[in-house]
Amino acid sequence: MIRVGILSAAHSHTDAYAGLLAGREDCGLVGVADRDEERGREAADRYGTDYLPADRLLESIDAGVICAANASHREWFERAARAGVDVLCEKPLAPTVAEARAIVDCWEETEIVAGVAMPLRFCGPAVRARERLAEDPIGSLRALSGTNRGKMPGGWFADPDRAGGGAVMDHSVHIVDLATHLTGRRVAEVYAEVDTRFHDIAVDDVNVLSMELADGTPFLLDGSWSKPDAWHTWGDATLELVGEEGTVAIDYTDQSVVHTTESGVGTAFYGPDADADLIADFVESVREGRDPEITPDEGLAAVAVVEAAYESAETGEAVAVAER
Repeated sequence: MIRVGILSAAHSHTDAYAGLLAGREDCGLVGVADRDEERGREAADRYGTDYLPADRLLESIDAGVICAANASHREWFERAARAGVDVLCEKPLAPTVAEARAIVDCWEETEIVAGVAMPLRFCGPAVRARERLAEDPIGSLRALSGTNRGKMPGGWFADPDRAGGGAVMDHSVHIVDLATHLTGRRVAEVYAEVDTRFHDIAVDDVNVLSMELADGTPFLLDGSWSKPDAWHTWGDATLELVGEEGTVAIDYTDQSVVHTTESGVGTAFYGPDADADLIADFVESVREGRDPEITPDEGLAAVAVVEAAYESAETGEAVAVAER
């Protein structure tokens, strides 16, 4: 039985991950640690587990899931690693390349099992796309385009000190990681237009990233918080790969039945649970002592694209992405 703990309950994904861990027969959800005691105790009560001081929880678990605000990821990661606790860390890995590199260095020095929560790799359309590309390549890649347009999450996500940025920080990493995963090519350059247009907040909520992969392939991405609060899904997640001999398109939220009633529009999602497969991969990696699907160095690569995007928006110039 793998003993697992929740290391901060700040993130909106905490409930999903904790519920999945609590429901697995090969795991025991030992407790929740959180600097915000009220939030931590409320979360522990929801999951039917204990609220514990961080040091005590780290002494009691084999693995932890970091669901903290972005600016706290490094601290939680290093504390867990020093305690010999394996880690699944929320994305982005960190708000800056410097902090993400420090996390990677810690991972390599301690040799713990560590993963990054990028569940889109596990969604049904992405899995089928990877299988199809392996079986029937689309020829020389000519262009990529993607979207990850969602609702503005509020709370600490709109706090520049705790989040490190807005929609670019929150949403771009998912599609950038998926593109790299499917093509095997990193993003080499970014030109970004970033602004705050939809909400009265201190961070960006709209962006368009015009990128180039290492081989010069163009890649366009809209990762804005542009969906209204009343939208019938949390947003969208799409990626299209255009090659000389074919096209492969991924649309995660299209696995839904949209229904309209007098009270409004709703959605019934029928695709596989990407979060469940992410958690399963992490738990299995801990049990087997292997790397999970998404490792910290891959998380660092996505953070480097985000940092280049913010620099580009500030300077008005295309910016080369830092090497890992």
